[in-house]
Amino acid sequence: MKAPDFSYEKPTTISDVLALLANNELECQLLAGGQSLMPMMNFRMASPGTLVDISNVSELSGINERDETIEIGAMVRYRELELSEIIKAHCPLVAMVLPYVAHAAIRNRGTIGGSIGLSDPAAELPAVLLVLDGKIEITSEKGIRLEPARTFFKGIYETSCEPDELITKIILPKKHLKQKFGFHEIARRHGDYAMAGVCIAQDIDLKVRVAFFGVADRAVRSIAVEKLLSGNSDLSEQLIKDAQNALNDIEFEGDMNAGPEAKQHIAKVVLERALKEMKNE
Repeated sequence: MKAPDFSYEKPTTISDVLALLANNELECQLLAGGQSLMPMMNFRMASPGTLVDISNVSELSGINERDETIEIGAMVRYRELELSEIIKAHCPLVAMVLPYVAHAAIRNRGTIGGSIGLSDPAAELPAVLLVLDGKIEITSEKGIRLEPARTFFKGIYETSCEPDELITKIILPKKHLKQKFGFHEIARRHGDYAMAGVCIAQDIDLKVRVAFFGVADRAVRSIAVEKLLSGNSDLSEQLIKDAQNALNDIEFEGDMNAGPEAKQHIAKVVLERALKEMKNE
């Protein structure tokens, strides 16, 4: 199929982007990497009045190290993240996850801001932000606000970002000494959307955060599993089994790959594998 008719704008500054977004008559849709949006337009799942291509907005680029955080511009592409020594040194969970994000051709074009803004329930990066307690910098003509990842994702393709707002940065905390991370996903083939996946972060005080993706209408944390795992330095076989059995606070949803019961089963499998990998580090 072909995309519906649309107008096209290619601004070069954030202020120009915001001016377009503030005009309700234009019915704007942002184009970042386009790896999800363009197929959705061709299938008539998205019909923007005006396509706003932000690929030339240099203010949205760059990976910058601060005292306690790493700031990632919204237009930073997956491939740039993969190659970044800053990410490898200070955000190891991001580096761990990136090889599983789609395929190489898509990672060459796809952007972190585009992934976060789309809020696809099967995408890896929203779950990464949840377990790292990341923040999203959102800008509009009214000013700049920081939205915690835990309140940003609202549902399938739904976030707290308003139509006149632009994601400008992703802010992640630097890894602390002795902090540990876990990740595992199951897909029909490597690079496909995960049928279920999990990201885990264990802080130096043994507080644990666990986020699943591909199992509900958004990336979701399991508070029950987190409470069970937190405070335990020894990930014993019994503790891992108890954690699997504690997966009862997520409302599992089926999709074209599997029904809710199958999703719950796969979630238990990826949780077990991720925890065992952490145990063997």
